[in-house]
Amino acid sequence: MFFTSFGRYLLLLKAVFKKPEKASIYWKEIMHEMNSIGVGSLGLVGIISTFIGAVMTMQIAFQLVSDLIPNSIIGQINRDSSILELSPTISALVLAGKVGSSISSQIGSMRVTEQIDALEIMGINAPGYLILPKILAGITMVPLLVILSIFLALTGGLIGGALSGAVTPADYISGITGEFNGYTVAVALVKAFVFGFIITSIAAYQGFYVKGGALEVGQASTKSVVVSCITILAADYVITALML
Repeated sequence: MFFTSFGRYLLLLKAVFKKPEKASIYWKEIMHEMNSIGVGSLGLVGIISTFIGAVMTMQIAFQLVSDLIPNSIIGQINRDSSILELSPTISALVLAGKVGSSISSQIGSMRVTEQIDALEIMGINAPGYLILPKILAGITMVPLLVILSIFLALTGGLIGGALSGAVTPADYISGITGEFNGYTVAVALVKAFVFGFIITSIAAYQGFYVKGGALEVGQASTKSVVVSCITILAADYVITALML
């Protein structure tokens, strides 16, 4: 069953990346999907990132109660954990739920109402027209959302530390600016790029092959979120093992 589904997924991707008939047709769709995936998710990603940064600062401060450890180390740990793991992975898991379910139900509804069949009868490459703009928007906007998430997580850590008295703003800023390794940002962006592809392609696959009616569309939407989340965590492990 797994190999059948995986083979069908690869064949769908092959059809998706087939040379488009007219690139100009896709441009409007890509802009629309970028707005939907990126701008539409700003608020959710922003709120989650800010609170995670604040909570992480307080938890790190609670665990590092020692006169031998400088308070600036709290900012340093929060910075590295936010860049390498928390912002890319948690943002991706949240987007898998929000964006993935939306894509899956949208394409699934088109399948069960025979709109996809109509496109194919007209000679349009349905996988390319429906899925390619979503994938391109995903791999573009998810890294941008992750960069925003990192910034807000660090800002949230500063606010949370100052309000709770866990760490002074001066110590925290000293921690996040000292001994910074830019390679960690490269790792985060690679993760974000891969996660963006996983979220959009798996959701589109689940929706594209729906059979039945509204009930099956809902089931496909749920399945796309579950499969995307598991794949994101597996990819997270592989990328971390390869790059760090």
